[in-house]
Amino acid sequence: MQTFSGRSNASEPIAQDPQAPRRPARRKRQPDQAGASSPNFVDALARGLQVMRCFDPGVASLGNLELSERTGLAKSTISRIVYTLTTLGYLRYHPDTGRYSPSYGVLALGFGCLANQEVRQLARPLMETLARTTGAAVALGAFDGEAMTYIEAVHGSSALYLRLPVGYRVGMNSTMGRAYLASLPAPERAQLLQTLEPGLLPPRMVSKACREFEASGCCFGVGDWQPGIHAAAAPFATLTGEGTFVLSCGGPANILPEARLKAEIADSLSQIVHQLSPPLSRR
Repeated sequence: MQTFSGRSNASEPIAQDPQAPRRPARRKRQPDQAGASSPNFVDALARGLQVMRCFDPGVASLGNLELSERTGLAKSTISRIVYTLTTLGYLRYHPDTGRYSPSYGVLALGFGCLANQEVRQLARPLMETLARTTGAAVALGAFDGEAMTYIEAVHGSSALYLRLPVGYRVGMNSTMGRAYLASLPAPERAQLLQTLEPGLLPPRMVSKACREFEASGCCFGVGDWQPGIHAAAAPFATLTGEGTFVLSCGGPANILPEARLKAEIADSLSQIVHQLSPPLSRR
């Protein structure tokens, strides 16, 4: 029979009392749903990202005063934020003008995100075919917390005067934005609508988008986002599990009249979405 002395050998495992209470296994922290009110929310980081979002496509540079006006942050706070972002390589300072512009660090983050999104690779050839056959602009967008951001865009004609690039952000009152909202469960949609600028989306417009989505899987914009521009958009969950995206097709009314938009274009979008979404999410 094996006996144990009071002294333990360091090379041997220490016997554990089977009656001793076991320490529960550590679980991975799950993201909470409290948003900005959560103790895990980092205000300083949020302010820095708020500053970076001021540099929309077409905005070449901004000064401290403009950044303060756009964000509502104090100029002293802006000064500290832009100093930090410049030091880290996300902003570039122009001493001749005293203004800032995005630097190459932003590109590294953006390209890293795009390169890891399989849905872009799957959707691109389908988007090219639709753009080529319609002569319209086809875009793939994702909700970024405030608006819809284009992560892929294909233009079917060089004659299109509205050529929106990858990285362009459209408001939630756009056809793409309304399609995303219509795809959400009602409680989640109501919560998101409360965060938007008052009056941006009248209730009747949201209701119309929900009815259209329920009936056809698409939402339509007939000159209500930009005069003379028609568009259709279809939301979908991806096969790759990357989340919810919206595919849109838009262009001048002369190439996308309302009848064509709600028949041929809606059908084409539905076919593409069918190929990109998992079976359980298909309508």
